[in-house]
Amino acid sequence: MQTSKERANAIRALAMDAVQQANSGHPGAPMGLADMAEVLWRQYLRFNPKNPDWFGRDRFVLSNGHGSMLLYAVLHLTGYDVSIDDIRNFRQLHSKTAGHPEFGECPGIETTTGPLGQGFANAVGMALAEKQLASEFNREGFDIVDHRTWVCVGDGCLMEGISHEAASLAGTLGLGKLIAIYDSNGISIDGETKFWFTENVAARFKAYGWRVIENVDGHDPSAVRSAFDVACESGNQPTLICCTTTIGYGAPNKGGTASAHGSPLGDDEIALVREQLGWSHEPFTVPESIYAAWDATEQGQQLEDEWNTAMAAYTDAHPELGRELQRRINGELPKGWYESVTEFAQNGQKEATSLETRKASGQCLDVLGPKVTELLGGSADLTGSNNTQWDGAGWLWEGGRYLNYGVREFGMTAIANGLSLHGGFVPYTGTFLVFMEYARNAVRLATLMGLRHIFVYTHDSVGLGEDGPTHQPIEQLTNLRTTPNLAVWRPCDVAETGIAWRESLKRTDGPCAIVLTRQKTQPQSRDDETFNNIAKGGYTLRRESSELQLILIATGSEVEVAQTAANQLEEDGYGIRVVSMPSVDKFLAQSIEYQESVLPKEVRKRVAVEAAHPDYWRRFVGLDGDVVGIRRYGLSAPGPEVMAELGIDPGNVVQAAVNLLA
Repeated sequence: MQTSKERANAIRALAMDAVQQANSGHPGAPMGLADMAEVLWRQYLRFNPKNPDWFGRDRFVLSNGHGSMLLYAVLHLTGYDVSIDDIRNFRQLHSKTAGHPEFGECPGIETTTGPLGQGFANAVGMALAEKQLASEFNREGFDIVDHRTWVCVGDGCLMEGISHEAASLAGTLGLGKLIAIYDSNGISIDGETKFWFTENVAARFKAYGWRVIENVDGHDPSAVRSAFDVACESGNQPTLICCTTTIGYGAPNKGGTASAHGSPLGDDEIALVREQLGWSHEPFTVPESIYAAWDATEQGQQLEDEWNTAMAAYTDAHPELGRELQRRINGELPKGWYESVTEFAQNGQKEATSLETRKASGQCLDVLGPKVTELLGGSADLTGSNNTQWDGAGWLWEGGRYLNYGVREFGMTAIANGLSLHGGFVPYTGTFLVFMEYARNAVRLATLMGLRHIFVYTHDSVGLGEDGPTHQPIEQLTNLRTTPNLAVWRPCDVAETGIAWRESLKRTDGPCAIVLTRQKTQPQSRDDETFNNIAKGGYTLRRESSELQLILIATGSEVEVAQTAANQLEEDGYGIRVVSMPSVDKFLAQSIEYQESVLPKEVRKRVAVEAAHPDYWRRFVGLDGDVVGIRRYGLSAPGPEVMAELGIDPGNVVQAAVNLLA
């Protein structure tokens, strides 16, 4: 009779053989976690391998993503579109079985993992999404949103500070359907963790308000099942299951050592593993009886069919809710939102009052929030400064749609990535631009995965004033603009702010950053054509009154500086054009003809002005132009004084232009 251990050994064999063939990878964690995975995937996890995106499925995240062969092996065995050839091609060019799990590259991968701890935070976001959707849509007799989020974490994940941020908030929010499996094997790349990781993990998570199941033998299927049974009945507490495992289980010489962590075992050791496990099959060969025991296609289709039947009955009983839920599952925005935000932007440029773009953003959210019900906002304890809570949003803890993330920039960003990955929500998050640095790697993973996530960054320059150089960004705009697949908007007034929000919400293949001022900005005058060109990312805001001699390029609050400088230069008889460039990447996506119409090649005298590091703008001004920017850290003083002291004023722009024109 086939045993659980034999089925788990199929994972071990595929993992060690794939890593050996690639001559690269991490065999130890998959071999240690195989028994847990066999129990979870065959007896607890709800999924359909023939429809990996079925909304009613449980989510599984491998936060310790270096153990990717665990996931690939299980996906292959249970019937996903992951063939034995895909397993053979582990870590090879254009293979769907990448070195670390890549969202969108391989079916069944819920999120990109590898940077440790972030998968755990993503799972918190997924569990939060499930809980919020359930509270919004479930009705008596219809628990239409009802699934768990399972996440596997290793010692490295729990050493990373983001694990504290995410676990703390998960406990406070009472995410009872979140189950974390802690692979406690005591080994990391440098060796035995007892020399640098001795904290009481169980006590730590109990302090967060988690239910903790301790001392589970990760190689005893009955013990694992018992722990899972308890975890599935945890009420309003997330659960941490502490599983003790042996890294590289089955390897007589390298098992339990750092040698099994991140290197192939070697042919000799693999031969010994086969002997010790009683696995006599050739590499990449799994007996049909093992495949049959693992195959989840029939059961998965039955689970999905049952959910689809329930969804149809739910929609019959609650037609408006059913249609709304399906719309949000499909990622479609509601009717009328686009026209509303466009009207807001058009009206904004008619106002005569100067306004901070952060406040313009808040006003825009007042328009969008009631219409776009999937918007779920939050801030890292800077709500009043970021202006990220729209009127009527309410607080999440009292049933509203706005989340207090606390002072957790990294955790916030990764949790919101999980909200986006889950589906049903379009998250936006807020903090000061300079504190984007705390969240940098989560921003990067959002762009890598192409997630729908809007980053609201306020206090965007030294113009914020008195808080001084620790809070005044210099290099951050260049950092964001050079991040692949990130759309960055730095609007100059209400109209551009509204369009930034409109274009960011429209985008479905990657995140957007909306970068906003603390200081007031003057509304700019535009005709209809000029207004429509805002969406192109860069446009001629002010046309030259005589033969074009020089172009001023500016963003954000510096557009007003450029306009004032242009006034003086025009009075002196020069032909000056002012180009507003709220989104460089959007401008560069336009046709060459359009770009040429805004920045004609023959006009080589150009000055870019931005209260940030100047080097990025060299691509637009060339060697013949100049940039008025900042190469040093800021100062603590009122904003206008800091801007003047650091040379971000009309006089310096005029001087730079005159030097070129001379």
